[in-house]
Amino acid sequence: MKDSKKILIVTSEFPPQPGGIGNHAYNLANQLQKNGYKVGLLTDVRSIDGVEEQQFDSSVSFDVYRIKRHKIIVWSYLKRIIIYKRLAYKYSNIIASGKFPLWIVGLDPFLSKNKKYAVIHGSEVNLQGLNKKFTDKVLQNFKTIVAVSNFTKSLIDDLNLKKIIVIPNGFKIEMVKNLENRNHFKNNNYPVLITVGNVSDRKGQLNMIKALPALLKLYPHCLYHIVGIPTLQGKLEKVALEQGVLASLVFHGNVTEIMKQHLLKESDIFVMLSNQTKTGDVEGFGIAIIEANALNLPAIGSDNCGIVDVIKQNYSGKLVNPTDSDAIVNSIDDILKDYPNYSKQAKEWSKQFDWKVIIKKYINILE
Repeated sequence: MKDSKKILIVTSEFPPQPGGIGNHAYNLANQLQKNGYKVGLLTDVRSIDGVEEQQFDSSVSFDVYRIKRHKIIVWSYLKRIIIYKRLAYKYSNIIASGKFPLWIVGLDPFLSKNKKYAVIHGSEVNLQGLNKKFTDKVLQNFKTIVAVSNFTKSLIDDLNLKKIIVIPNGFKIEMVKNLENRNHFKNNNYPVLITVGNVSDRKGQLNMIKALPALLKLYPHCLYHIVGIPTLQGKLEKVALEQGVLASLVFHGNVTEIMKQHLLKESDIFVMLSNQTKTGDVEGFGIAIIEANALNLPAIGSDNCGIVDVIKQNYSGKLVNPTDSDAIVNSIDDILKDYPNYSKQAKEWSKQFDWKVIIKKYINILE
C-alpha cells in the first residue's frame, strides 16, 4: 500500500454515541477503507464504562483508538495530545473533525501543512471570544478545509483562506426489512410530524410546539413525534401544557435505529426548525433531514443555517423562519395539499447525498 493511502481521522465524536460529527466520521472512515485506504481513527470514550464503545469498535473494518475521559479535564487534554503524537507519525495524512481535533492537528509543529485536512461542521467555527480567535488562527495551518455546507463556509469567509471546498454530509441507511409505508395523512387524513435530534435549543423542537395551536385549528388530530436525547424535555412539556397541546406530543427519548425508521415511516413530514444559540451553537447541515427524505418524507427547516443546503425549496420541502408560526403552518398545509409529489421529490433529492457519491469528492481532494 502506498504511504499516501494511510489516513488518520481525529474526531471529537464517534458512534455508538449520537452526534452528527460522529456519524460523518464513521461513514468517512468506512468509505475510505472500502476504497483502498488504510484508516485509523482517534476519538474519546464517552460512555461511563466504555463497554458500548468496545462492542461497536469490534464491528468496524478500520482501527479505532479511544481515549478515556477524566474528571480533571486537563489530564484528558494531555492524554489526547500524547496518544495523537504516538499515532500521527504512522499516517501520511491527518483529517481533523471537531473543535479539539482542529486545535491539536492544526497546532502540530512536526506535521507538514500538506498533510493536514480539516472538516468543519458549524458550531466549532462559530465560537465566541478567544476561542473564536484561536480557532481562526489554527485553520490557517491546514492544506484543505472541507465545509459541510455553504452556510458553514460563510462562517469563515472573512479569513480569506486559500482552499475551502464545500462537500455536503453524506448519508447511508441500512433499511429495515419489511418496513411498511404507513403515513397517517395518506391513510387517515391527519398529519404526523417528527423531529429526530437532541431535544435542545439548537434543534428547535420548541418552535414546532409553539406553532401547534395554529396547526391544530386546521388539523385537530395532528401528532408530533419528538425523538432524541431528552435534554430539555421537561421545559418543552411545560410550554406544551401552557399552550394546551401536550396531548399532541409524544416524547420517545433516544431510540434504536430500527425504532427510528419505524417512527419515520409512520410520519408524514420531518421538521427541523433549528436556532442559533447564544453560545454560537448552530446547525451546520442537518443529515437527519436527508435520512428522512430517503424514506419518502418531505421536510420543513430553518432558512438561516446549513439546512438551506439540505432542503430544496418547494421541491423536497420548505424553508421557513423557524420562529414564524404562521409560515410553519402554511408550509405544512402546502406540502400536505401536494403530498404525493413532495414525497416522491424528497426521495429523489436524497440520492445525491449518498456516501457512494460523496466519498468520490473526498478522494479527489486526497489524491
